[in-house]
Amino acid sequence: MGKFAEKACIITGGASGIGEATSVLFAREGCSVIIADIDMENGKRVSDSIAHKGGVSRFIKHDVTSEDSWRALIAEVEKEYGRLDVLVNNAGIGFAGTITEMSYAEWQTVMRINLDSVFLGLKYSLEMMRKAGRGGAIINVSSVAGIVAAPGAAAYCASKAGIRLLTKSAALESAAAGDGIRINSVHPAAVDTPIWKKSNWWNEFSRAHGGDEKAMEIMAKNSPLKRMAKPEEIAAGILYLAADESGYVTGAELVIDGGFSIQ
Repeated sequence: MGKFAEKACIITGGASGIGEATSVLFAREGCSVIIADIDMENGKRVSDSIAHKGGVSRFIKHDVTSEDSWRALIAEVEKEYGRLDVLVNNAGIGFAGTITEMSYAEWQTVMRINLDSVFLGLKYSLEMMRKAGRGGAIINVSSVAGIVAAPGAAAYCASKAGIRLLTKSAALESAAAGDGIRINSVHPAAVDTPIWKKSNWWNEFSRAHGGDEKAMEIMAKNSPLKRMAKPEEIAAGILYLAADESGYVTGAELVIDGGFSIQ
C-alpha cells in the first residue's frame, strides 16, 4: 500500500527538479499528489506520467505568490479529496546580485516567490489540516544558503534563512496548539535541476567557464563529495519528514548538502 496510502499531498513547484522527483516518489508510495505550479506544460507532463504508471495525481495551475491562488487551491483540494495530509513548500527561484547592484523590485520578487509563498502555504494549509483534525506534515524546502552565506547572493540567502526560522516558529505554534502537525525544513546544496539555467546569473557564469557542461563541473567541484545532488536524493529526505517514521521530528532542519556547510 505504501507509506501514504489514502493520503493527499500538495507539492508546489512540482513540475520540475526537486518537486518533480518528490511528486513521483510520493505517488509511488500511494499518495494522491496535487502538483501545484505555474508551468502548465511540465506540470501536466509529470501528472500524466504518474497516472500512466498507476499513480494518482492531478495538476493545478497555481501562483504561490498570490493569496487568492492559495485560497482557490486549498478549496479545490478540500472539495476533491476532503483532506490534506502533507504540504511540500518547494517552489522557488535562484537569484544572484550584490546589494548595491540589485533593484528593490528584484529583492521583492525573490522574497515573494521564496519566502512569502511559504508563509501563505503555511497559513492556508494549517487552517485546513486543523479543521480536519488528523494532524499532518509540512516540509519547507530551504537551502544550505539559508545556513551559510555567500557574497552576491544576499536576497537568496535572506529568503532561505527566513524559511529556516519561519519553519521553527510555525513548528512551535503547532506544538503549542496540539494539532499534531509537524513542520520541518530541508536544506540542499547544489542539485542537478533546471533551476540553474533559469537563474539570472547562469548565462554569464556558463560563458565564463566554457559552456554549460564545464560550468556544471565547476559547481560539482565545490562539494566535498565532488558532485551535485540528484533531485531524488532530496526527495528521499522530504519523504522521511512527511512519513510516520519521523513522528517525533518537528522544527528540524535536514541538511542534505554533501558536506558543503561543514567545510
